[in-house]
Amino acid sequence: MTQQSFRFAGWATALLVLASTASADVKLNDNFSVGGYTVGSYQYTKVDGSPASDRFDLDAVKTAFTASFKPVTGVVSLYYPGVDGNDVTVLDAYATYDCGGGYSITGGKFLSYLGYEAFDAVNMTQITYGAPTLGSMFSIPAYHSGVRIDYSDSANSFGLALVDSVYSPYSIFKGDGELIHNGGFEAYYKYTGTENLVLWAGLAYDTKGGFQPHSVLTLDFWAQYNISKEVFIAGEVANTDAGFGKESTSWLAEVGYAPAGPVSWIFRVSGDSPKTAVGADKYVQYTVCPTYKLTDNLSIRAEYSYYDYDTWGAKSFVGVQALFKF
Repeated sequence: MTQQSFRFAGWATALLVLASTASADVKLNDNFSVGGYTVGSYQYTKVDGSPASDRFDLDAVKTAFTASFKPVTGVVSLYYPGVDGNDVTVLDAYATYDCGGGYSITGGKFLSYLGYEAFDAVNMTQITYGAPTLGSMFSIPAYHSGVRIDYSDSANSFGLALVDSVYSPYSIFKGDGELIHNGGFEAYYKYTGTENLVLWAGLAYDTKGGFQPHSVLTLDFWAQYNISKEVFIAGEVANTDAGFGKESTSWLAEVGYAPAGPVSWIFRVSGDSPKTAVGADKYVQYTVCPTYKLTDNLSIRAEYSYYDYDTWGAKSFVGVQALFKF
């Protein structure tokens, strides 16, 4: 699966149609289309031994423009909040050439292959991320620039990317902009040849140099199975080894339930086990998250998460999020 702003696959996409919002872009003509979303929330957090905090926030605004002149497709998207938390950022900026036979080549700025949970909030099924995305030593990467080759057929997909850096000292929205000191590599394989089952395996390798004194290797595995049209189960395990005594293994397990009607549910447990990582703590996160679909374009999501830390104590999170997509 090539991500291109999505980190969900297979049947989860069908669930998200129920749980979130419409997914079709607005077609301007035969060659151009535009799509995007606006997401805002109220979030309340209480940490043991500390005063509670809350905030209203504009979580994200994204507008994506797609130009299709076969066999070439180009995508440019604008995203807020940007690199410094205020400015608008050019998020996606890439062109894909369809080579035929299931192969394609993409160059530009694009999203990492890795990660089960989506980058875009409207394609999430919760407000918060699980531990594989946020809890590990370097966590699941996001955007970087480079070139990649991808293949896909009815049962198998794989890809290989050369990027300016897997992890960036600047932000999750861009790489470090050079290859000489610490180029990066990503690869993945996805199997969908068994009905209702998706298996995915990937890796990311950042070479030594630049902002980090050692190479970094991240391995990521996830699986998803449709028990029925209404229920799926999924799990993910990610391990990051930073090469200087800092290693972390994180995981998640979740159940999705989308009965007939406007309300769908996600139940998730996730955790992280850092090893000799300064400033990190082992924890388990418990999450329940219903989503109410008001229209094809507007949904309301609520979440309660409880974080049980090994030495830091506990934290509670309550959030309500509005999601509009076009």
